[in-house]
Amino acid sequence: QAQLVESGGGLVMPGGSLRLSCAASGFEFSRTYMTWVRQTPGKGEEWVASIGADGDRRTYADSVKGRFTISRDNAKNMMYLQMDTLKSEDTAVYRCAMRLSGREYRGQGTPVTVSA
Repeated sequence: QAQLVESGGGLVMPGGSLRLSCAASGFEFSRTYMTWVRQTPGKGEEWVASIGADGDRRTYADSVKGRFTISRDNAKNMMYLQMDTLKSEDTAVYRCAMRLSGREYRGQGTPVTVSA
C-alpha cells in the first residue's frame, strides 16, 4: 500500500524558513516522479514543485521560484521542500503527491502558517 506522510509544517514569521519532509513507503520511490502541492480554502489546490526520479528535472510554480527548493534522498525514501523567504500567501496545507498505475496519491498534509 503506497503511503506518503508529510511533516515539518508550523507557524513562521514572514521572511522565515521551513523545511518540509515527505516519507514515502509501499512503492518504488526511487523510480517515481514526485510533486509538492498546497491547498488553501480560497484557492483550492495549487501545484508547487516537482522532481524527477533521480533528482533531476526540478520544476517550480512561478509563485515560489527562487524561494523554494525541492530535493529527494532515494536511499531514505524521502522528499523535501526547503521554503525560504516565506510570505503570507504561502500559508496552506502542503502535501506530497505522486501518480502510480494511473492513480493519484497524496499524503494527509502538513499545515504551514506564515504570520506575524
